[in-house]
Amino acid sequence: MIWLIECIYCNNFVYHLSDGRVKCSVCHKKTSKKRINKILNLIEIYVSNVSALEASKRVGISYVSVQKYYKDFRILSATICEREYEQLREKNCEYEEYMYQENSKKNKDDVIFDAHNFLTFDYDGHIYTILMPSLQRYKKQFLEDNLDKNYIKEFKKFQRDYKIIKVSKHLNNIVKFWDYFEKEILKYKGVNYNSFIYFLKEFEFKYNHKKDEAIDLIVKEYFKE
Repeated sequence: MIWLIECIYCNNFVYHLSDGRVKCSVCHKKTSKKRINKILNLIEIYVSNVSALEASKRVGISYVSVQKYYKDFRILSATICEREYEQLREKNCEYEEYMYQENSKKNKDDVIFDAHNFLTFDYDGHIYTILMPSLQRYKKQFLEDNLDKNYIKEFKKFQRDYKIIKVSKHLNNIVKFWDYFEKEILKYKGVNYNSFIYFLKEFEFKYNHKKDEAIDLIVKEYFKE
């Protein structure tokens, strides 16, 4: 691997120390080869859409530790997505609205209050997403004012319209992203509501980049000085 001959932080030549670590000839950082190998391995596993639980079994470290690494990787993925968006925002794009519901909640009438609504933009094949404000904070007021039935009715109409969009634009890149997102997020078997944005950005990042490219981007961002 590259870190055996180059510094993972600045890409300069490294010396191999007697204690098993490497030391950079320029930035002088000392790094455990074992630690670097573990992180690189986890990044590859993360990019391959392997759950934290399965990753902990493969790497042989605790599930809690893997979760912490995955959280860092998701934040980095979101950072990269936002940086790439800055280079795309002036281009022409197409967009569609999407509402995601967890499988366990799909048959509940009031699912609209727990659904995740986001816009999906296609900039010449590059996907970008914006998570819309949640309706959760309005749920109590809607119920008290007897407005919930009206919103539920509109939501069911939206679901029907979404199915029509999906059928009529089967080869649309946005719909392909939705299909990819729906399939891959199931591997996490439930996502904390407040953390959803990071999972959304995780799959946006992975969808936009081939595996080797995605790994390289995360590695560079993780070890950036």
